[in-house]
Amino acid sequence: MGDTEHFPFERLDFLYMPSPDVAAEVEYFTDVLGARLVFAIEAFGTRVAMVRLTENPPALLLAGHLEGERPILVFRVADLERAVAVVEQRGFEAGERFGIPHGPGCMVDAPGGQRLALYELTRPAAAERLAGRRDF
Repeated sequence: MGDTEHFPFERLDFLYMPSPDVAAEVEYFTDVLGARLVFAIEAFGTRVAMVRLTENPPALLLAGHLEGERPILVFRVADLERAVAVVEQRGFEAGERFGIPHGPGCMVDAPGGQRLALYELTRPAAAERLAGRRDF
């Protein structure tokens, strides 16, 4: 078994957090905690903002449309289909498929209610394209 089969996760890129008031939370993270605002987007009836507390991942995503109270830990993998197959072989259940600007993803349902997701970076230019956008 190769390393990617044993450990398919490359790194934790995003912590995707539900937010009832994205603008207020952006203000708190930037003004009080000193985070750097990467982008603040309003589209499709919701708001999403990315802030960074450090130069290294994970970036924090505050999302108005995300249901529930627990964050989603979004891990980058080299090959989404292979990583999903590996975690399914281990007994984890692959959940809903989704897309983010950076590429396709898949939720992984943990039995304790933790929310994890895998994604494959297929659109690396997305970070540069979104950086600096301020809709609110």
